[in-house]
Amino acid sequence: MRSLLLLNARLVNEGRQSEADVWVKNGRIERIGGDLAHLPAAVRLDANGRYLLPGVIDDQVHFREPGLTHKATIQSEACAAVAGGTTTFMEMPNTVPNTLTQALLADKYRIADRTSLANYSFYMGASNDNLTEVLRTDPRHVCGIKVFMGSSTGNMLVDNEATLRQIFRQSPLLVAAHCEDEATVRTNAARFRQQYGDHPPASVHPDIRSVEACLKSSSLAVSLAREYGTRLHVLHLSTADELPLFNNQLPLREKRITAEVCVHHLWFDRTDYDRLGPQIKCNPAIKEPHHREALLAALLDDTLDVIATDHAPHTWVEKQAGYWNAPSGLPLVQHSLLAMLEFHHRGRISLEKIVEKMCHAPADCFRVTERGYLREGYWADLVLVDLHQTSEVNDDAILYRCGWSPFAGQVFRSRITHTLVSGHLAYAEGRFDGSVMGKRVQFDR
Repeated sequence: MRSLLLLNARLVNEGRQSEADVWVKNGRIERIGGDLAHLPAAVRLDANGRYLLPGVIDDQVHFREPGLTHKATIQSEACAAVAGGTTTFMEMPNTVPNTLTQALLADKYRIADRTSLANYSFYMGASNDNLTEVLRTDPRHVCGIKVFMGSSTGNMLVDNEATLRQIFRQSPLLVAAHCEDEATVRTNAARFRQQYGDHPPASVHPDIRSVEACLKSSSLAVSLAREYGTRLHVLHLSTADELPLFNNQLPLREKRITAEVCVHHLWFDRTDYDRLGPQIKCNPAIKEPHHREALLAALLDDTLDVIATDHAPHTWVEKQAGYWNAPSGLPLVQHSLLAMLEFHHRGRISLEKIVEKMCHAPADCFRVTERGYLREGYWADLVLVDLHQTSEVNDDAILYRCGWSPFAGQVFRSRITHTLVSGHLAYAEGRFDGSVMGKRVQFDR
């Protein structure tokens, strides 16, 4: 692997900014220093004062392969991720077939070995009847166990209480939970179907996927985790009502129960359904403005630990099928860092906090080995950002296989110019170098 010398960068790392050069050798950060221009390197890149961040680690994406490749592939979405500054992803098991056996999990790793420009890990899926397979998962090589405590694709709703308790009691690694109470959602859906028939407005979604459904399920997950001492990570918090379940009293690495917020729950609110309709239909639902504001406040005070995307692409035709038939989920991974940098431009969050929640915190939460920080000896997952160039989201620039974005027409006031993945310059000024693939992520358990 070629060596690279990055000169005159402004590093954002571990709560501070500093001017430095970075020397990358054999895929890792060999040295960080004030004047490294004399060192030999096959590639020399002058940052000219642009900001250098650790690569984003997204702990929740749906890249749709195998079985749903008309929506996305690991290759297509990994490229979109890298162009957006995400160097590592953790992908969910509700592909087709669902990732419910060790053999199917190994199949996904083989696909990524060949095709993923980004670093990767895959969740093992839990169902009502695969506990034996779940317990065979190797904690050093797999990011977590995914439990859907709300309706999902395929045989992945875990609604058997005895099974759920066994998963929480015996899981060999972190349990990542989607928390929505299925009975509550079904009752709400029946009521709105009776009221609106086949054509409700998209704005009913937060009433069907209600605050109550989220709170009931999250409360159960937290209660089980406390009872059994489970390492629990609650995915995509969407309500202010759930925040008292979590706290900021311990450093992240000491927490047994953690939670994340996704970019779309910080960016959109209920008023956006009139404009975007089913484009922003997702589970859990985007809700009222006061929830969005409470989530941001909880992120800033460390009650919420991680920023993720829940990137979940569907085709444009699928999304136009009317409320009941339009699938839930939206594509986000190419624009997640840009969206958070836009909050920075608006004075809502510091660069240091963005790096903490998108890079450091996922690494700490999942115990990722030697990634997520700008440190000598760590893998060189690096993102160069220009805060003075714009990026417009238009058809020509969207890299998702599905070909659309809920941010269409948005002009972000930042640009991702270069991305290094495990020391390889994978993306530079709009061009990809696919000669080296990303690496399988390892974990310190």
